[in-house]
Amino acid sequence: MLTVGRINKLFGVEGGVNITLYPTFPDNFRTTEPLFVEIDKLAVPLFCASFERRGQTGAIVCFDDIDTPRRAEELLGRELMIPSPDQEQDDDEFYMEDLIGFSVEAGEAKGELTDYIDSEANPLFEVTIDGNEYLIPAVEEFIAHIDFEARNIRFVLPEGLLDL
Repeated sequence: MLTVGRINKLFGVEGGVNITLYPTFPDNFRTTEPLFVEIDKLAVPLFCASFERRGQTGAIVCFDDIDTPRRAEELLGRELMIPSPDQEQDDDEFYMEDLIGFSVEAGEAKGELTDYIDSEANPLFEVTIDGNEYLIPAVEEFIAHIDFEARNIRFVLPEGLLDL
């Protein structure tokens, strides 16, 4: 991601914000493409309902779904980003569903990742080991290594997670 601006202050009473545009901000920016902010280490897309340049380094923006000053306050001070122009797809980007069918190692236990359950609250891997199905939280802390060529995942799990 390429950092292209910063949200500075509120503008108006309908959730608008004043932003500073960095020299990296594209001259050909279209409001059909989202700007991104990082929230909880995730790139969250923000679509522009309106975008009005103010000189070379400023703009007034209203984002879709941000319709009150209170909601806009949550964005103050955040950096705006866009995908890098030369960024097709990072080598380390993948969908969790892509891991279905991978062999699994968790300590001495060996099995297969049979499903991915997508949930905002608690995404889970379904793993089958010795005929038993286990649900493992799909969190980065539990994944020690993913080998895409060998189609293998090595987990480091808390003690007792695989106990029946």
